[in-house]
Amino acid sequence: MPAPGANKRNIIEGRPALIVIDILAGAFRDIEKRSIDHMAGYADRMLKARPAIDKARDSDIPVIFIQEVHRPDLVDFGRELDGSETIHCLEDNPDTEIAAKQLGFRPNDYVIKKRRYSAFFGTDLEILLRGLKIDTLILCGGLTDVCVHYTFVDGHQSDYFCRVIEDAVAGSGERAHTASLEAMEYLQAGARRSLTEILAGMDAYRRTRSAA
Repeated sequence: MPAPGANKRNIIEGRPALIVIDILAGAFRDIEKRSIDHMAGYADRMLKARPAIDKARDSDIPVIFIQEVHRPDLVDFGRELDGSETIHCLEDNPDTEIAAKQLGFRPNDYVIKKRRYSAFFGTDLEILLRGLKIDTLILCGGLTDVCVHYTFVDGHQSDYFCRVIEDAVAGSGERAHTASLEAMEYLQAGARRSLTEILAGMDAYRRTRSAA
């Protein structure tokens, strides 16, 4: 049972950052057989990250793009290929590039490249978040049951307030997607938020900053 009052947290506590996880060019191509399964409506859900990105920029909220990328000689895959996934996100494949057009990506945006599922594991994300004095992580992107979930867990264990835009994430399948959202909500009451709620929270944050 959640601690008394746990679900009364604000959508945004302190200073937020929007974490855009693995929304890559290949998500918007018609690929007959993918190396990683995508649930129905995957690309449409990824496109819902764009309003959050635009609102974050307007609200002086840092946007941090996460990009999974692997070396062509496969040396950094580790145990990733022991499960259901096949070779994916090779750095010499155009499909591995951030979906710049769809997301409004800018050359001076923050980008964290990762070799594992969590955006924290073996990267300098923690250093960047500390430098930006971030308290709340707002997550969107894919996959709900893999990279989003693992990043959420590491953020939670590092004592960040974590929110996931539930209609701007997508999993490998509907069941895995739903189960992961439920697991994240279990860790932090109020973690699951709609895009509408997040946009309203960003507006409120901007007004508070302007009045300060």
